[in-house]
Amino acid sequence: MGSNHQNHLFCFGYGYTADYLGHLLSDRGWKISGTTRSCEKRDELKSRGIEAHLFDFEKPLLDPLTIMDGVTHLLISTPPADEGDPAFNLHSDDLAKLRSLKWVGYLSTTGVYGDRNGEWVDEKSEIRPTSRRGSRRAEAESQWMSLNDAESFPLHIFRLAGIYGPGRSALDSIRAGVARRINKPGHVFGRIHVEDIVQILDTSMQNPKAGEVYNLCDSNPAASHEVIEYACELLGRPCPPLVDFEDANLAPITRSFYMDNRRVRNDKIKNDLGVSLKYDDFRAGLRGCKEAEDYALSLCKKKEGGIPGF
Repeated sequence: MGSNHQNHLFCFGYGYTADYLGHLLSDRGWKISGTTRSCEKRDELKSRGIEAHLFDFEKPLLDPLTIMDGVTHLLISTPPADEGDPAFNLHSDDLAKLRSLKWVGYLSTTGVYGDRNGEWVDEKSEIRPTSRRGSRRAEAESQWMSLNDAESFPLHIFRLAGIYGPGRSALDSIRAGVARRINKPGHVFGRIHVEDIVQILDTSMQNPKAGEVYNLCDSNPAASHEVIEYACELLGRPCPPLVDFEDANLAPITRSFYMDNRRVRNDKIKNDLGVSLKYDDFRAGLRGCKEAEDYALSLCKKKEGGIPGF
């Protein structure tokens, strides 16, 4: 299918990470298309030259084989529900028919490893999720891997730690006045900067190895309160008080993130893909976020004649 030899990336769930990847590849002349759940986002993407389609559990793609004719690279980042991944449930038969596919990436989570009491895990560690989110992702991984096994589907699974980047980091929670420093002794989070996610996906696309699984995280898991403290230092703002986890009165969704505690190894992306992370710890990553935001702000001020700061 597809007579056009142009590389074409299609993203189920054209969100924050997909947009960064789309920018990189469009600059190389790739065609970029994907899905969103809102008419407003679809129109905004179309205004930027991205072919966008409405899609969710209630809205399967209309004529998917025509829409995805000639797609060479497929990124799946749609969040699964209890019944599984929407892209798989609604369109796995269609996707299995795409003979133009060279590479498929599924964005999962390191949450599939579950709670390990702070111990290290790698890609060979047992999948044993202890949260609802982790269980959903583990099920989605299994769904997509079954297609890889049965249909020679060129699948690659990427297990992501906490994603952050410009406009979506501790700097933003501090600016918004909602940052809190929670102390749970011994607890750490893994993180990955969006620019590093994109360079890993890009490297994998250039060297496909169907069926492989990769952990995407930096090399220095750290306590959340340390991240907030450093972000305050970068912004020159006072640090919120340190609050014990048991006294923090956290919302259930926030509290659930503290129930899993693990350290995730990233040796495979370095050894197998030859990736050198641009931001190998949260300090470098936050500095990168601030530099990118300061640069964007300076461009806006030049264009608009001066706008309020962050």
